Amino acid sequence: MADKIIKVLLVDDHQVVRRGLRTFLEVQDDIEVVGEASDGAEGVARAEELRPDVVLMDIKMPGTGGIEALRRLRELENPARVLIVTSFTEQRTVVPALRAGASGYVYKDVDPDALAGAIRSVHAGHILLQPEVAGALLAQEDPGGGTGRGSTLTEREREVLGLIADGRSNREIARALVLSEKTVKTHVSNILMKLDLSDRTQAALWAVRNGAAG
Repeated sequence: MADKIIKVLLVDDHQVVRRGLRTFLEVQDDIEVVGEASDGAEGVARAEELRPDVVLMDIKMPGTGGIEALRRLRELENPARVLIVTSFTEQRTVVPALRAGASGYVYKDVDPDALAGAIRSVHAGHILLQPEVAGALLAQEDPGGGTGRGSTLTEREREVLGLIADGRSNREIARALVLSEKTVKTHVSNILMKLDLSDRTQAALWAVRNGAAG
C-alpha cells in the first residue's frame, strides 16, 4: 500500500488519449486520476478545483493551449507539478513549456511503466529533461555556454543550487541547510544574478549541464 496517493489531472483534447491514460494509471497502487479536461482553460479551472499533485498536460489544444495554461497556473501559484505529454515532432514547443513552469515532459508513445515512473519522479520534485532540450533551453539564455560563471559562486551558493536542481522549494532548502527562508531567498537571487539566469528552472538546468547538481 502506497504511503501517499498521487492525485493526477489529465488535460488533453483527445478523449481517446485521456481514456487510455486513465485506464493505465488507475491500475497503479499509488496514482489516482482525479479529473480530466479537454483544453487548457478547463484544465486550469479543474486544477484550482481539484488541487492535483501532478497535471499531465498536452501542449497543442484548441482554444487555450498547454503553454498558456502553464502560465496561468503559475500566476495562480497553483502547487501542482506539470508534466507535458507531447509528440516527438513538437519538441521545439517543449522549451517554451519548460520556461512557462513545466517540471518536465514525456513523449506520447512513452512506455506505460516509464510514464508512471515519470509521474512519481515529478511528484518527488525532480525535473525531467532530455539532454538536447536542456541544452536548447540554456542556449536561449547563454549561447556561449557560460560554464566559467560557476566559479563566482560561493560554496554555500553551490549547495543551494544543487538543491534547486533537485526541485526543492526555499522552505525545503532552508530546512536541509539549517538556514532561514530569507537567507535562502537571498542566495537564490545571488545565484540567478551571478549566472545571468532568469528563474529557478534555468538555474536547475544550468546545474545539471555544468555538473553542479546534487
